[in-house]
Amino acid sequence: MPHDHHVHSHNHAGQARVHDRAFAISIALNLAFVAIEVGYGMLAHSMALLADAGHNLSDVLALALAWGASVLGRREPSHRFTYGLGSSTILAALINAMLLMLVVGGITLEAVQRLNNPVPVATMTVIWVALGGIVVNTATALLFLRDREHDLNVKGAFLHMAADAAVSLGVVLAGVGMLYTGWVWLDPVMSLVIAAVIVGSTWGLLRDSVNLSLHAVPPRIDTPGIREYFSQLTDVTDFHDLHIWGMSTTETALTVHLVMPSGHPGDGFINQVSKELHDRYGVGHATLQIETGDALHPCALAPDHVV
Repeated sequence: MPHDHHVHSHNHAGQARVHDRAFAISIALNLAFVAIEVGYGMLAHSMALLADAGHNLSDVLALALAWGASVLGRREPSHRFTYGLGSSTILAALINAMLLMLVVGGITLEAVQRLNNPVPVATMTVIWVALGGIVVNTATALLFLRDREHDLNVKGAFLHMAADAAVSLGVVLAGVGMLYTGWVWLDPVMSLVIAAVIVGSTWGLLRDSVNLSLHAVPPRIDTPGIREYFSQLTDVTDFHDLHIWGMSTTETALTVHLVMPSGHPGDGFINQVSKELHDRYGVGHATLQIETGDALHPCALAPDHVV
């Protein structure tokens, strides 16, 4: 048994190093490409390139957030932060979403002004730089391809970068359209489309980060399924004071009082329930309180409306 634990820890540490390397390479690639897009976007007078640069900057923030969650999740709890620092990822997500909304506002304002006052665009520059975006975003997505099914942060990074490759393709199409038609209005229109994509991808982040900061049940958690599970436990006649909240953007905690008139069933029961909550429902930190349902000493937290 000690040998198995050592192998598991070694594999987890090795996997963490692989993820760290992937995040570092991805952030470096995207930061370099953002600088290229901003430079050529200004030279080519292309709002679509500048909008895509803002979008790719959001990629850097999203990747940094995912990496930070991975690193903070490995930090040991302290006397001051007894849950560790995982919840800081919720704050980072909220700040990320708010900054992205400000970026969208700036892109939209400039695009509307360009629609009213069109500016000639260097279409070939737009096309070639956007093609570079397809390459960078696809290469970044491939870095997270292997482990996307085993780690929520990695899966989020993979999906984000794959979607961004599609956005860069949209910029290429706008450039080709301008090249053959001379319709310079396609550039600001595409920047508005990119702004809409940013809002669409950011709105869920903003909503979820606000909800998690208010200790809402994470959206991936099946609360009705958990309640049904508790109601079917052997020797459990009732349960109350059930609370489920996100400790971070990836970890979920749960507390509940289980009424068992036959008395405390022992540590084996607690361990088994905790394991099933983890394996079946994704709850990584469960705290169970056993009560006998003594009518002379009722639990003050039994009514559902009491917190």
